[in-house]
Amino acid sequence: MLKYGGIFLLLLCVLEYGTGLYFHIAETERKCFIEEIPDETTVLVNYKVELYDPRTGGFAPSTPGMGMHVKVQDPDDKMILSRVYSSEGRFSFTSHTPGEHIICLYSNSSSWFSGTQLRVHLDIQVGEHAIDYANTAHKEKFSELQLRIRQLLDQVEQITKEQNYQRYREERFRQTSESTHRRVLWWSLIQTVVLLIMGAWQMRHLKSFFEAKKLV
Repeated sequence: MLKYGGIFLLLLCVLEYGTGLYFHIAETERKCFIEEIPDETTVLVNYKVELYDPRTGGFAPSTPGMGMHVKVQDPDDKMILSRVYSSEGRFSFTSHTPGEHIICLYSNSSSWFSGTQLRVHLDIQVGEHAIDYANTAHKEKFSELQLRIRQLLDQVEQITKEQNYQRYREERFRQTSESTHRRVLWWSLIQTVVLLIMGAWQMRHLKSFFEAKKLV
Protein backbone atom coordinates (compact mmCIF):
# COMPACT_ATOMS: atom_id res chain seq x y z
CA MET A 1 0.00 0.00 0.00
CA LEU A 2 2.85 2.37 0.88
CA LYS A 3 4.54 1.55 -2.41
CA TYR A 4 1.49 2.62 -4.44
CA GLY A 5 1.10 5.70 -2.25
CA GLY A 6 4.67 6.73 -3.05
CA ILE A 7 4.08 6.26 -6.78
CA PHE A 8 0.91 8.37 -6.53
CA LEU A 9 2.80 11.19 -4.80
CA LEU A 10 5.51 11.02 -7.44
CA LEU A 11 2.89 11.27 -10.17
CA LEU A 12 1.44 14.35 -8.50
CA CYS A 13 4.88 15.95 -8.30
CA VAL A 14 5.53 15.34 -11.99
CA LEU A 15 2.08 16.38 -13.16
CA GLU A 16 2.36 19.62 -11.20
CA TYR A 17 5.88 20.30 -12.45
CA GLY A 18 5.23 23.94 -13.28
CA THR A 19 5.42 27.26 -11.48
CA GLY A 20 3.24 30.30 -12.22
CA LEU A 21 3.77 33.48 -10.17
CA TYR A 22 4.55 37.16 -10.28
CA PHE A 23 6.94 39.29 -8.23
CA HIS A 24 7.97 42.91 -7.84
CA ILE A 25 11.52 44.16 -8.36
CA ALA A 26 13.22 47.53 -8.68
CA GLU A 27 14.87 48.42 -11.96
CA THR A 28 18.35 47.53 -10.72
CA GLU A 29 17.31 44.53 -8.62
CA ARG A 30 18.08 40.95 -9.59
CA LYS A 31 15.70 38.12 -8.82
CA CYS A 32 16.85 34.51 -8.89
CA PHE A 33 14.98 31.22 -8.64
CA ILE A 34 16.30 27.73 -7.94
CA GLU A 35 14.73 24.84 -9.83
CA GLU A 36 15.66 21.22 -9.17
CA ILE A 37 15.72 19.66 -12.62
CA PRO A 38 16.63 16.13 -13.79
CA ASP A 39 19.19 15.77 -16.56
CA GLU A 40 18.21 16.03 -20.25
CA THR A 41 15.02 17.87 -19.37
CA THR A 42 13.57 20.80 -21.29
CA VAL A 43 12.52 23.89 -19.35
CA LEU A 44 10.24 26.54 -20.85
CA VAL A 45 9.84 29.93 -19.17
CA ASN A 46 7.12 32.42 -20.15
CA TYR A 47 7.38 35.92 -18.73
CA LYS A 48 5.84 39.40 -18.99
CA VAL A 49 7.07 42.66 -17.50
CA GLU A 50 4.78 45.49 -16.39
CA LEU A 51 5.64 48.99 -15.11
CA TYR A 52 4.15 50.67 -12.06
CA ASP A 53 1.87 53.58 -12.96
CA PRO A 54 1.78 56.15 -10.09
CA ARG A 55 -1.27 57.87 -11.59
CA THR A 56 -3.49 54.82 -11.30
CA GLY A 57 -1.60 52.96 -8.60
CA GLY A 58 -1.54 49.87 -10.80
CA PHE A 59 0.72 48.26 -13.36
CA ALA A 60 0.67 48.96 -17.09
CA PRO A 61 2.37 47.32 -20.09
CA SER A 62 6.08 48.10 -20.31
CA THR A 63 7.51 50.81 -22.51
CA PRO A 64 9.14 50.00 -25.89
CA GLY A 65 12.82 49.20 -25.66
CA MET A 66 12.71 47.74 -22.19
CA GLY A 67 14.10 44.25 -21.88
CA MET A 68 15.01 41.58 -19.38
CA HIS A 69 18.44 40.09 -18.99
CA VAL A 70 18.18 36.35 -18.35
CA LYS A 71 20.93 34.16 -16.92
CA VAL A 72 20.74 30.43 -16.27
CA GLN A 73 23.43 28.43 -14.46
CA ASP A 74 23.66 24.69 -13.93
CA PRO A 75 24.61 22.96 -10.64
CA ASP A 76 28.31 23.22 -11.63
CA ASP A 77 27.96 27.03 -12.01
CA LYS A 78 28.37 26.77 -15.77
CA MET A 79 26.45 29.36 -17.76
CA ILE A 80 23.72 27.73 -19.85
CA LEU A 81 22.00 30.90 -21.01
CA SER A 82 22.85 34.61 -20.86
CA ARG A 83 20.84 36.88 -23.11
CA VAL A 84 18.72 40.04 -23.21
CA TYR A 85 15.10 39.45 -24.21
CA SER A 86 12.19 41.80 -24.82
CA SER A 87 9.75 42.79 -22.07
CA GLU A 88 7.44 39.86 -22.89
CA GLY A 89 8.17 36.49 -24.38
CA ARG A 90 9.61 33.10 -23.60
CA PHE A 91 12.93 31.30 -23.43
CA SER A 92 13.89 27.67 -23.03
CA PHE A 93 16.92 25.56 -22.19
CA THR A 94 17.77 21.90 -21.70
CA SER A 95 19.50 20.62 -18.59
CA HIS A 96 22.54 18.37 -19.02
CA THR A 97 23.37 17.96 -15.34
CA PRO A 98 20.82 16.96 -12.67
CA GLY A 99 20.47 19.29 -9.72
CA GLU A 100 19.68 22.86 -8.77
CA HIS A 101 19.58 25.29 -11.70
CA ILE A 102 19.61 29.02 -10.97
CA ILE A 103 17.44 31.29 -13.14
CA CYS A 104 18.09 35.03 -12.70
CA LEU A 105 16.23 37.97 -14.25
CA TYR A 106 16.85 41.72 -14.11
CA SER A 107 16.13 44.74 -16.32
CA ASN A 108 18.63 45.49 -19.04
CA SER A 109 18.99 49.20 -18.19
CA SER A 110 18.03 51.62 -15.45
CA SER A 111 18.36 54.89 -17.39
CA TRP A 112 14.85 54.76 -18.85
CA PHE A 113 12.75 54.07 -15.78
CA SER A 114 14.09 56.39 -13.02
CA GLY A 115 13.47 53.92 -10.21
CA THR A 116 10.20 52.51 -11.51
CA GLN A 117 8.97 49.35 -9.87
CA LEU A 118 8.51 46.36 -12.14
CA ARG A 119 6.05 43.50 -11.90
CA VAL A 120 7.28 40.34 -13.59
CA HIS A 121 4.87 37.52 -14.37
CA LEU A 122 6.72 34.22 -14.56
CA ASP A 123 5.57 30.76 -15.60
CA ILE A 124 8.13 27.93 -15.46
CA GLN A 125 7.23 24.65 -17.16
CA VAL A 126 9.45 21.58 -16.85
CA GLY A 127 9.49 18.33 -18.80
CA GLU A 128 6.45 17.39 -20.85
CA HIS A 129 4.69 20.56 -19.65
CA ALA A 130 7.14 22.52 -21.81
CA ILE A 131 6.00 20.73 -24.98
CA ASP A 132 3.47 22.42 -27.24
CA TYR A 133 1.34 19.40 -28.10
CA ALA A 134 -1.03 21.38 -30.30
CA ASN A 135 1.88 22.39 -32.51
CA THR A 136 3.28 18.86 -32.39
CA ALA A 137 -0.05 17.38 -33.49
CA HIS A 138 -0.24 19.86 -36.37
CA LYS A 139 3.30 19.14 -37.58
CA GLU A 140 3.19 15.38 -37.16
CA LYS A 141 -0.47 15.12 -38.21
CA PHE A 142 -1.34 13.07 -35.17
CA SER A 143 -4.83 11.87 -34.47
CA GLU A 144 -6.33 12.54 -31.05
CA LEU A 145 -5.46 9.01 -29.91
CA GLN A 146 -1.89 9.25 -31.22
CA LEU A 147 -1.43 12.59 -29.49
CA ARG A 148 -2.70 11.18 -26.21
CA ILE A 149 -0.33 8.21 -26.49
CA ARG A 150 2.52 10.65 -27.16
CA GLN A 151 1.60 12.61 -24.04
CA LEU A 152 1.50 9.45 -21.93
CA LEU A 153 4.90 8.36 -23.24
CA ASP A 154 6.36 11.75 -22.43
CA GLN A 155 4.88 11.57 -18.93
CA VAL A 156 6.35 8.11 -18.37
CA GLU A 157 9.74 9.37 -19.59
CA GLN A 158 9.54 12.35 -17.23
CA ILE A 159 8.62 10.08 -14.32
CA THR A 160 11.65 7.91 -15.12
CA LYS A 161 13.90 10.97 -15.17
CA GLU A 162 12.46 12.15 -11.88
CA GLN A 163 13.03 8.73 -10.30
CA ASN A 164 16.62 8.71 -11.56
CA TYR A 165 17.11 12.18 -10.15
CA GLN A 166 15.77 11.10 -6.76
CA ARG A 167 18.18 8.15 -6.79
CA TYR A 168 20.98 10.58 -7.71
CA ARG A 169 20.06 12.83 -4.77
CA GLU A 170 19.89 9.83 -2.46
CA GLU A 171 23.33 8.68 -3.59
CA ARG A 172 24.82 12.14 -3.06
CA PHE A 173 23.21 12.35 0.37
CA ARG A 174 24.60 8.94 1.29
CA GLN A 175 28.09 9.94 0.12
CA THR A 176 27.89 13.18 2.10
CA SER A 177 26.71 11.31 5.21
CA GLU A 178 29.50 8.73 4.92
CA SER A 179 32.08 11.46 4.42
CA THR A 180 30.78 13.35 7.45
CA HIS A 181 30.81 10.21 9.58
CA ARG A 182 34.41 9.46 8.54
CA ARG A 183 35.50 12.99 9.43
CA VAL A 184 33.73 12.81 12.79
CA LEU A 185 35.41 9.44 13.49
CA TRP A 186 38.87 10.73 12.60
CA TRP A 187 38.31 13.87 14.66
CA SER A 188 37.27 11.74 17.65
CA LEU A 189 40.36 9.54 17.22
CA ILE A 190 42.62 12.59 17.00
CA GLN A 191 41.04 14.06 20.13
CA THR A 192 41.52 10.75 21.97
CA VAL A 193 45.19 10.53 20.94
CA VAL A 194 45.80 14.15 21.98
CA LEU A 195 44.13 13.53 25.36
CA LEU A 196 46.24 10.38 25.92
CA ILE A 197 49.44 12.24 25.04
CA MET A 198 48.51 15.14 27.32
CA GLY A 199 47.63 12.71 30.12
CA ALA A 200 50.95 10.87 29.76
CA TRP A 201 52.87 14.15 29.73
CA GLN A 202 51.07 15.39 32.84
CA MET A 203 51.72 12.10 34.65
CA ARG A 204 55.43 12.28 33.76
CA HIS A 205 55.60 15.90 34.82
CA LEU A 206 53.93 15.12 38.16
CA LYS A 207 56.25 12.19 38.73
CA SER A 208 59.29 14.39 38.09
CA PHE A 209 57.86 17.02 40.44
CA PHE A 210 57.29 14.50 43.23
CA GLU A 211 60.77 13.02 42.75
CA ALA A 212 62.31 16.49 42.88
CA LYS A 213 60.48 17.21 46.13
CA LYS A 214 61.46 13.75 47.41
CA LEU A 215 57.83 12.90 48.03
CA VAL A 216 58.16 9.49 46.41
